[in-house]
Amino acid sequence: MSDFVHLHVHTEYSLLDGAGRIPKLLDRCRDLGMPGIAITDHGVMYGVVEFYQEAIARGLKPVIGCEVYVAPRSMRDKEAHTDGNYAHLVLLAENQTGYRNLMALSSLGFTEGFYYKPRIDYQALTAHSDGLIGLSACLAGEIPQLLEQRRYKDAVAAANRLNGIFGQGCFYLELQDHGLPGQKEINEGLIRISRDTGIPLVATNDVHYIDREDAGAHDVLLCIQTGKTVEEKDRLRFETPEFYLKSPEEMELLFRDYPEALENTIKIMDRCHVEFEFGKLHLPEYDVPDGYTAEEYLRGLCYKGLKERYPEFTAEIRERLEYELDTIIRMGYVDYFLIVWDFIKYARDNGIIVGPGRGSAAGSLVAYTLNITQIDPLKYGLLFERFLNPERISMPDIDIDFCFERRQEVIDYVIRKYGEDRVAQIITFGTMAARAAIRDVGRALNMSYGEVDRIAKMIPFENGMTIDKAMERNPELKMLYEEDPSAKTLIDMSRSLEGLPRHASTHAAGVVISKLPVTEYVPLQKNDDCVTTQFPMGTLEQLGLLKMDFLGLRALTVIRDTIAMIEKNDGKKIDIYSIPLDDSPVYDMLSQGDTDGVFQLESAGMKQFIKELRPSTFEDIIAGISLYRPGPMDQIPRYIANKNHPEAIEYTDEKLAPALEVTYGCMVYQEQVMQIVRDLAGYSLGRSDLVRRAMAKKKTEVMKEEREFFIHGILDEAGNVVVPGALRNGITEEKANRIFDEMMEFAKYAFNKSHAAAYALVAYQTAWLKYHYPVQFMAALMTSIMGSSGKIAGYIQYCRKKNIPVLPPDVNESYAKFTVSKHTIRFGLAAVKNVGTPAIEAILSARDKKGRFVSFLDFCRKTEDMGINKRLVESLIKCGAFDSLGVYRSRLISVYEKVLDSVAQDRRRNVSGQLSLFGDHSPIPPAAYRLDSLPDIEEYPFNTLLSMEKEMTGVYISGHPLDEYKEFLEGCHTTLDILNLQNMEESESLAGEGLLATDLTDGSSVTLGGIITDKKVKYTKNNSMMAFLTLEDLYGSIEIIAFPTVYSRYAALLDTDKTVILKGRISLREDEEPKVICNEVESLVSGKKHKLYIKIARDRNPDIRQDICSVLKKYRGNVPVYLYLEATEKTYKSSPDLWIRRDSALLQELTGMLGDKCVKMI
Repeated sequence: MSDFVHLHVHTEYSLLDGAGRIPKLLDRCRDLGMPGIAITDHGVMYGVVEFYQEAIARGLKPVIGCEVYVAPRSMRDKEAHTDGNYAHLVLLAENQTGYRNLMALSSLGFTEGFYYKPRIDYQALTAHSDGLIGLSACLAGEIPQLLEQRRYKDAVAAANRLNGIFGQGCFYLELQDHGLPGQKEINEGLIRISRDTGIPLVATNDVHYIDREDAGAHDVLLCIQTGKTVEEKDRLRFETPEFYLKSPEEMELLFRDYPEALENTIKIMDRCHVEFEFGKLHLPEYDVPDGYTAEEYLRGLCYKGLKERYPEFTAEIRERLEYELDTIIRMGYVDYFLIVWDFIKYARDNGIIVGPGRGSAAGSLVAYTLNITQIDPLKYGLLFERFLNPERISMPDIDIDFCFERRQEVIDYVIRKYGEDRVAQIITFGTMAARAAIRDVGRALNMSYGEVDRIAKMIPFENGMTIDKAMERNPELKMLYEEDPSAKTLIDMSRSLEGLPRHASTHAAGVVISKLPVTEYVPLQKNDDCVTTQFPMGTLEQLGLLKMDFLGLRALTVIRDTIAMIEKNDGKKIDIYSIPLDDSPVYDMLSQGDTDGVFQLESAGMKQFIKELRPSTFEDIIAGISLYRPGPMDQIPRYIANKNHPEAIEYTDEKLAPALEVTYGCMVYQEQVMQIVRDLAGYSLGRSDLVRRAMAKKKTEVMKEEREFFIHGILDEAGNVVVPGALRNGITEEKANRIFDEMMEFAKYAFNKSHAAAYALVAYQTAWLKYHYPVQFMAALMTSIMGSSGKIAGYIQYCRKKNIPVLPPDVNESYAKFTVSKHTIRFGLAAVKNVGTPAIEAILSARDKKGRFVSFLDFCRKTEDMGINKRLVESLIKCGAFDSLGVYRSRLISVYEKVLDSVAQDRRRNVSGQLSLFGDHSPIPPAAYRLDSLPDIEEYPFNTLLSMEKEMTGVYISGHPLDEYKEFLEGCHTTLDILNLQNMEESESLAGEGLLATDLTDGSSVTLGGIITDKKVKYTKNNSMMAFLTLEDLYGSIEIIAFPTVYSRYAALLDTDKTVILKGRISLREDEEPKVICNEVESLVSGKKHKLYIKIARDRNPDIRQDICSVLKKYRGNVPVYLYLEATEKTYKSSPDLWIRRDSALLQELTGMLGDKCVKMI
């Protein structure tokens, strides 16, 4: 056995500093014959559990530690220059007490001492030194630093201080030799201190990577961390390639004169005994009412809910409930269900809308009776064992969706109920994905942007993609690797760093709730003032901690706001869970592809699929959500054909019908695999779930054995039948093999029906609201995405198609959110730039208390003491919020500052006048400006008004400069389609389940139409011209790149204010918004100049100003309007402010008022 082990080791969890991946590090340690190894990452304990498990699996002794940062003064002192000079110190946990103290110190470093780094101080160290062994650390340790400064006495004092804190024999002076300048002298000083004080020595190597050859990759990693290139001299670098996992022989050669320093590594390892306990639950206890046990209380709640859900429940239903309860009690999860029931009850009691369920929990009847879920598991064939399998011990996982805006209220309730020290959010790690690794490494190597970009783009842009997979799939990338030395260097270096954790952040939804203070189980840290665990979600579950996902779902907020508007406007109260699920017109709407705004169903690809599917039942929506993803998509043609021709459905064996008839003979769900194995071979549902899991993981040997069991069954040692098998059930061996093959192929992609059913319910609810209350629904939808101007623009265009007017903000009509008045949607004030919440509250308060605003001056006077400033008023003018007062925006822009000054001066004069009553008789100056009349200024051109609206709200409201080209743009892609690609992983799809949002991807060909709003010309190295353009369409804007060849061909068309049709390909990068590389350009023309003629017949007598002009103003545009009065035989041309845009809704409205032959667009 070796007489040396490494006690100073940085893994990949010393983020962007350590390059040693834990499995490979430990493999190398074992290969070198060392019996154990320590983990001492910088200031954190992120990897200690993984390190422990992997070490134990390899027969190695894991030593748990951390290299902490020690503040020069108190860790609470955080002054520049003074407190940035921290010292390193290695801490190793000798026992469980030491491990708990290590967690406490690591937590304090983040929660109280963080200043550039997580720092502790000597006071904290003294309070938490029990069970810890200290090492003096590398050259950045306090003692080596003092020796480097030739302050020997101070170094001795520091050593004695630390020795006093840890106790004799628990503190060691660390000898290292990396061939660094001055290191041998420092070692001599450490040896002298050891002789003078009796503090023992220990030999270490400051391990940052595994093999000597990894030094180059580690240097690149440091460059990525610091934003430097390898060619820069003034940067963080390790001066020698000696920071690797050296063999015992190499360490013995370095420290042969100090054998005790080597032997002490073994002695320290032998002293360190820390064990992690996996599988033991640390659930908080739910405080049940007096007189009940937790089991009794849960059972009582379930039976109460059962009677509400099933007024006349059968023995079979009771049996299912009892089976679930017995399983929950036996597995120790009673408190878990009560905790979830409690915070969901709190949410419902406080008007916080809760989703119908998420994940496999929807398969639980207990969850349904407790009102945790809203999907009837019996009606839809959902299986409890898919959620909680009595034959496989695992934590239950109930993820809950809440209203996006009020999710935090539920988390706050949990914190209040269980204690702030027992609740924390959960950490997650961002890793270097394939493309990002190529780009990061390329920057660090100072390679040209074009070359790096070209190689990065050869890697497919999809989840789970690796450089090795990309080499297999892309022959061009492989050829480049083999033939181009520069590309080979980049790719090899990127492969060595790919997948390393890059940064830590807070999990979007995860919350941990513990029985004792969280720091008793896991170390904590702070991410942007949010306290999180240092262990990720999977580790917490292994340690037996209760993990919950509190998710904010925007669709629920839309449902809530829609229902609220319906009640306010129509006086109807809608119970969204009581709506009929067989409403034929709703399915007709979906079948027409009219799914804009419908949860899960509104992407371009899904729209097309739904049109082909033509759903007619709720089960079709469940299946549609499950099928539209990679893998199951292959079943779509068969599903649709069988749906349309059920008489043609063929089963391999008729015994498959009960499981597959709901999906027209196609396997769609994981639950169907479980049901088939149960029905045909006699498996228990618990064992069926284990088989399904094994199939999904493609475990060949396991599957070979399971095939035998499925066909022939299982006998116990006494020959009794445990599992009958398909043959005993009358199925031939040939058919049984075919069925097993089908399940094997399908199980790789099968989807969880419980999850799909719950989200299908939300999809149907949004569809139902959209069909029956389209105006309220669209208003709520636009409120929910108020920060995304591109999406709002898209929904405005949709509203116009559906003849739902969207009106600009208005000081007398608008509220903070989008609202509904009759059949129109009014823009919300919160969507206007520079108009914050306090200003909105001030405007609404003034309107409520002092009456509607009758003029601009009236507005200024009623709000003058409420913090309404000039910038805000300008924004309101520009967005059209004062248009209803009958004043041109041009006139208000010219006077608003003077009016505001005048009102302010009037107020000061009034105050002065009141003071004069007390003896001040100074003369009162006249007001600086009186609003007796507005200047006679023409209104701005219509396009200028539109530009103002866009400047202030991010969208065009009254119209769009491209309205006249609408019909030509119908067949084009939109900027919204492309820009949404960037946020695909953030969209509210079935998170992480591969739901396809669009058919577009990196490199896809697209055709866009719009107007060029910006242009920047640049010169390449060859002195050729290229252009970066901004193209704006009806939905938003996107950057277009025209390289020299294309630009030289189409330069005349690629200029600002030109309307063009452009063909190109999408270019996606991880860290930038999508762009389009231009290939072809042609001019976009509307064909001819249109005019609208309106005839008022002799027998009609409309009020031109009230009836006709008010309609024209709703559709403002660039098309002139001519009015012919038949009675006088005279024709009048309207003023430009009554010109309109081409819109079928306008023609319908005027035709309904004046008659079929009295309105004509020519």
